[in-house]
Amino acid sequence: MNFRMMTVAGLALVLAGCTTTTAISRNAVESRWLGQPAGGFFAQYGPPLSDVESGSSTVYNWKGGYKTRKTPAQYETGKDGKRGKRISSARTEYLSCSVQLTVSSDYVIRSIRLVGDHKRADGPSWCEEFLGGAKAEKPAAPAS
Repeated sequence: MNFRMMTVAGLALVLAGCTTTTAISRNAVESRWLGQPAGGFFAQYGPPLSDVESGSSTVYNWKGGYKTRKTPAQYETGKDGKRGKRISSARTEYLSCSVQLTVSSDYVIRSIRLVGDHKRADGPSWCEEFLGGAKAEKPAAPAS
């Protein structure tokens, strides 16, 4: 009887080890593009810079989303609403986004990795904003 229980327990462990788990998307870019056709990505954002075949998949290097963002100087609010001491200087940021897309032989995006990105402390990074935000969503079909 003990032998049967041990065999059943061992079989249960083996079967439990065979289950697969799906990766949880960590950012808006992955949420938007994993499992989507690579043609849709390249049609919307432009062609890749380079590609390398790796077994049954292809790794594409893409760069885009060029934008210049100007941030004004920040000042303390003084008495009577007057501008006080300067907290931070005005600055200009030159933004771009670089990603690596791993695409399967059926041209579906299997992974997307942010290679070059501009992170912000108070919100989404530039790649998340550009590739995963509202701009990346397909427009709704017009009503007939």
